[in-house]
Amino acid sequence: MDGFESKGLNEDAFGDKSGLGVKAFDAFPKTKSSYTTPTRRGGQWTVLILLACTVLSLSELKTWYRGTENRQFSVEKGVSRELQLNLDIVVNMPCDALRVNIQDASGDRILAGDLLRREDTSWLLWMQKRNYEVSNGIHEYQTLNHEANDRLSDQEADAHAHHVLGETRHNPRRKFPKGPKLRRSDSVDSCRIYGSLEGNKVQGDFHITALGHGYRENVPHLDHSAFNFSHMITELSFGPHYPSLHNPLDKTIAESDSHYYKFQYFLSIVPTLYARGRGALDAYTRAPLAAAARYGRNTIFTNQYAATSQSGAIPETPFVIPGIFFKYNIEPILLLVSEERTGFLALLIRIINTISGVLVTGGWIYQMSSWAGEVWGKRKRRTHSEGVLTGKPFSD
Repeated sequence: MDGFESKGLNEDAFGDKSGLGVKAFDAFPKTKSSYTTPTRRGGQWTVLILLACTVLSLSELKTWYRGTENRQFSVEKGVSRELQLNLDIVVNMPCDALRVNIQDASGDRILAGDLLRREDTSWLLWMQKRNYEVSNGIHEYQTLNHEANDRLSDQEADAHAHHVLGETRHNPRRKFPKGPKLRRSDSVDSCRIYGSLEGNKVQGDFHITALGHGYRENVPHLDHSAFNFSHMITELSFGPHYPSLHNPLDKTIAESDSHYYKFQYFLSIVPTLYARGRGALDAYTRAPLAAAARYGRNTIFTNQYAATSQSGAIPETPFVIPGIFFKYNIEPILLLVSEERTGFLALLIRIINTISGVLVTGGWIYQMSSWAGEVWGKRKRRTHSEGVLTGKPFSD
């Protein structure tokens, strides 16, 4: 047909000699050659994706290593009978002129002055010690009318299980620090009262009053002009003694120019358990005493408290007693703060999901940016096109 056979052409020469109709078949579409050709832009994008995968993987590993913190409230297990009180306070009055007692809701009266240690000291020395620590950034002191931001951040850090467990492990000593050394030229006008004592775990009132005031005792009546209940609280805590942990009233200074003055602190105590690992927390909910013995290093029992103050000058009447009063109430709940860590398999799954998400997202962004570049390039070339030849001669 159309001279095909007349010109000596054979149709069989163009056919498949093996009898098969298809030599090869590929049902999968091929990527563009520009995507497989090494380019500088593609190399930079690959390095950026690898960097993002590394950073996010390290972040997942760090989060897994530190664990997550869980908080929950529970009714305190078991029956507790005693509560340890740790105190380190300096009062601007001689030790012989002070009386220290505890009166709790059960009616028991504990002569705390006989159980705590007393040291004659100088108020000026403690003020100099305070100024030295503040100037060197060691501690931040507070007054009743002012709270420093650094103190609040330290107390916030002590609310986390990771920080608390680390502090108690790095500072195993539970001794009270030594005070400034008294020199011969210093006037002995103050008293340092410090130590730990056991009291009933019920609502109570710990107070420091003057000699002959507050109780019917056959002792001399101290003159009111000798009263000066200005004080410095170095530490006030409940439960086991951990000096490195910050409490709301630690490093507190309260001064007054009035002799007949009453300092009142109202404390709300919450028993707290810090635990590392879910096993320690679950074991405590089942058997508190056994958990304390088994998870000694990973479990810390202590108490937190919130403090408010209501202080002021009072009239000189026998019905109102001046002094320093700590009225505390124990909440019937337990705060459980646990630091938990997921399994290693869960970590691998999170890292794989993270890397996969970055690769897929990076690939889509690269393709979209390449497509946008091509569209912009075509539009730019079309804008700068010289047009179509019309065949008309150019006129001068």
